Amino acid sequence: MAAGEGRIDLMELEDRLERAFGARTYGELKELVADLPTGQSPSAVFDTIPGPETLVLDTTVTNINLKQSGRWIVPQRIVAKCTRSLMRIDFTQAFCTHREVTIEASCGTGWITLLVPHGWRVLIDATSTNTANIRNKATGAVDPSAPTLIVIAHPQHGYIRIKQPR
Repeated sequence: MAAGEGRIDLMELEDRLERAFGARTYGELKELVADLPTGQSPSAVFDTIPGPETLVLDTTVTNINLKQSGRWIVPQRIVAKCTRSLMRIDFTQAFCTHREVTIEASCGTGWITLLVPHGWRVLIDATSTNTANIRNKATGAVDPSAPTLIVIAHPQHGYIRIKQPR
């Protein structure tokens, strides 16, 4: 609204949007709008962003490689199914307002890769099966304000890999 009303120019708007998509906490978002007149709180604005309750990524029918990446809104639950294909779910530029996100991942002979930002916590749920085919390399320091991914994994002959960007 501030750009539309002429209170900030387009370069400043672009800078603020880039920082907003990189924000990991409401505090970081509040800093971006602290100098603007308030009509409603920043968290109230982000609470109204529409997003599906569950994101279903399924390649069992089409058997194509699938990639979820870029800027996207993370729902509270993700169901990822693949047979012989490759699937990559990249959270590095995603916007997540949930404290916990559940990912139900299953694959036949394919691969599912989860790319998570540094600071995010990843837990492999105890109900997961064939855990020898699950590798979690996202084991760095955890940011207490960052989301936690709970992965319920069921690889048959395929693999599920969780890693962080280099």
